[in-house]
Amino acid sequence: MASVSNPPSNTARSSKKRVVSEVEETEADAEADGAMNPPKVTKIHPFFTKQSQATSAASSQFQWLTPSLGPKRTCLHGISLFPPCHAKVAALDLDGTVIKWDKNRGKGTTWEWWRNVVPSKMRTLHQDGYSVVLISNQALKLERLTEWKKKIPQIAAALPDVPFRILAASAKDGYRKPMPGMWTELERIFKEHGVEINKESSFFVGDAAGRPNDFASTDRKWALNVGIPFYTPEEYFLDLPSALYKLPGFHVSSLPAMEPTTPSDAVILPDPPTQELVIFTGYPCLGKSSFYRRHFSPAGYVHINQDTLGSRQKCMKAAEEALKTKKSVVVDNTNRDASTRKYYLDLAKKHKVRARCFCFTGSTDLAWHNNLYRAYVKPAPAGTEPRRDVLPYLAFIGFRDNYEEPQLSEGFSDVIKINWVFEGDEDTRRQWSMWLQIDGK
Repeated sequence: MASVSNPPSNTARSSKKRVVSEVEETEADAEADGAMNPPKVTKIHPFFTKQSQATSAASSQFQWLTPSLGPKRTCLHGISLFPPCHAKVAALDLDGTVIKWDKNRGKGTTWEWWRNVVPSKMRTLHQDGYSVVLISNQALKLERLTEWKKKIPQIAAALPDVPFRILAASAKDGYRKPMPGMWTELERIFKEHGVEINKESSFFVGDAAGRPNDFASTDRKWALNVGIPFYTPEEYFLDLPSALYKLPGFHVSSLPAMEPTTPSDAVILPDPPTQELVIFTGYPCLGKSSFYRRHFSPAGYVHINQDTLGSRQKCMKAAEEALKTKKSVVVDNTNRDASTRKYYLDLAKKHKVRARCFCFTGSTDLAWHNNLYRAYVKPAPAGTEPRRDVLPYLAFIGFRDNYEEPQLSEGFSDVIKINWVFEGDEDTRRQWSMWLQIDGK
């Protein structure tokens, strides 16, 4: 379980955590604190008795920026007043943290604070030199998303002296928590203003923390991915003790240490060179194409790939043409069952060359994780290979349900297992080791 420092505050904190009765007293004090805070607004909106006044105030204070961020414009970006870019960032989830969770969000614009103390705490953050940023998942259908967006100007009107920025993921992609896309955009925006975010002085508050009654753990995972301290709303706003939590789902720390190949002394390239046909098999995203480029491309093997050629028939034709000219061939497809592999094994027999199988091992979870990493976190550098879009989860389920492990009896001279072993520097490993998931896949 990760340990975190005490939440920042501009007032001295008690050495012991408070109990519920003390929290209730604090909330009552916050309501009565008219001298230090701006005039109190009503709990449920509209905040003003005249709707036209509320609309005017909100529209003048808050604006959604266009275009939205990201290659597909799926990261909404808005600002209230003129939010500064400080090295210290106070990032807060919206629903269930700043405002109460509304199961009907997107159907109407009424809302209320999560607790009465929230606006004064946000005001203190601004006064203490934090950039206040709301971070929210909002994968809603267009009509409900449009309605939800109308709620944010009202929240801004209720915080007339707190400049803030909001980033909201509107699709299930690399911007959706716990994926790190919104933080990456935030760092980019701040750098454009000459500011490097200090992660040690920043923090994130969210309610999806993996506690027994939480609906998810994505907020805590997002903070872990980003590398900043995390607090639940109860910890940060109410100063209550931290609760036990679990982080379900796949994480690369669960992978066992393995030799790169099985057997460990397997020969990758024949010595002396001999014409052959090599068949790859395994889930997508387990490094087959990278393995080809590292080992077989320098040796002149012809690369046969259905993603590039478009159909099995074209792959067969290209493989046969290469074999006719005495070239060796690598069939870089998933080749999930014996009947698929037989097409190529028959070609090897026809041209009297040996056939070897390289079986790329790894679980469905690992392959899906690599899929998300490849598409959203660390795309291939320009010029090394085509940009990879995320593959649908059905592609992985389909392979799993129809996979037949290769056997020597199919006609292979060797079946060599290529075990997934991470390769890269420490910064790349850190990014690959993030919690990567998209709910609903």
